Formats: sequence, structure tokens, C-alpha cells
Amino acid sequence: MNKLLMRPTVKPLLFLLCLLPIIWLVYRVASNGAGANPQEYLIRATGDWTLRFVCMVLAVTPLRTLANWPALARLRRMLGLFVYFYVVLHLLSYSWFDMGFDLADIAKDIAKRPFILVGFASFVLLTPLAATSFNAAIKAMGAKRWQLLHQLVYLISGLGLLHFFWMRAGKNDFAEVFVYAAIIAVLLGWRMRQYWVKKRLQAKRYEDKQLFNQ
Repeated sequence: MNKLLMRPTVKPLLFLLCLLPIIWLVYRVASNGAGANPQEYLIRATGDWTLRFVCMVLAVTPLRTLANWPALARLRRMLGLFVYFYVVLHLLSYSWFDMGFDLADIAKDIAKRPFILVGFASFVLLTPLAATSFNAAIKAMGAKRWQLLHQLVYLISGLGLLHFFWMRAGKNDFAEVFVYAAIIAVLLGWRMRQYWVKKRLQAKRYEDKQLFNQ
């Protein structure tokens, strides 16, 4: 599998696959298959796909570790940039269809409605991650600071889930919320477990070293 993931055709293929959701959404709207309110459909669907791509990004490290596919890491950056691509489409859809690009009204709506505020906060936090998803940024920042910045994805996933929950609360529709919450909980829980296992191993090595030096 690692050899397959290292092929030069993998990244272009992934790029095309990541574009399929927006192509499908545009087709649905153009063919009158988006229901009675295509504007609301686009706002909701682009938000859904943002959260799905967040889940994909979070799944890369566990899958890479458990399946022993280190080459999978080379695809994480592209998936992360598509998170930003879909959140920008989500924000633009809301700004256009709901607010008519009236910046004053958008600012008032963000301040007035908590779920809009949380969604906008996720977009703001994602922006520096997207802006630094390049080798030059990693080199300029240093690997440790870059990694620390990109740990914001954990906070972003929580805010995105909260935004999704509040969006569904108005319709009393929580089935999808529970699915995404379970996925994110498992992916973050795996990371927490790995962190504590690493800490315990470090503590044991330190104790063994102290005993050896006595």
C-alpha cells in the first residue's frame, strides 16, 4: 500500500476526488434536484462537507499508524486545504444567499447568533492553518511552532461540531450530529491514549535510568 500511495498519480487523483462533492452539489442545483430551497441546500451541504473533511484529516494519523502506512501522511496537507476550500464555500454561500453580501448585516448576525459566531470562529482559526500549509511556512516558523499551530485543528473540530449541533437543533435533527460526534470522539480519544502511553513510557525510562545510575 505504501508503494501505491507514493505513486505520482495519487495526489492528482485525490484532488479530483475532493472536488467531486462540489461538482455534485452544483449539478443538483442546476438540475433542480436540490429541493424547494437550493440556497439553503448549498449552505447546509457545504457545511456538511467541511465537517466530513475535518474527520478525514483527523483520521490520517490513526490510520497511518494502525495500518503502518507512513506514506499516507503526504496526503494530509491536501485534505486540510480542502477543509478550508469547503469552509470558504460555506461562508460565501451564507454571506450571499442569506445576507446578500451586506457586511454590516453579517457582522450583526455573527454577534447576535451563537451558532454563526462559532462557525465564523472556526473559519478564522482555519485561516492561519491554510496559510501555513506550505514547506516555506514550515521552514520559516520552525517545525515545533508549526506543529503547535496546527494542533488548532482539534479545537476547530470541536467548534465545527458545536456549530453543526446548533444548526440541527432548530430542526430537532440530531442523528447526524451523533454520528460525527462519535467519529471525532474516537479520533481524538485515540490521540489522547497515544499521548498518555508515550508519557508513561517516558516516565518508565526515566525511572529505569535513575535506578541504573544509583
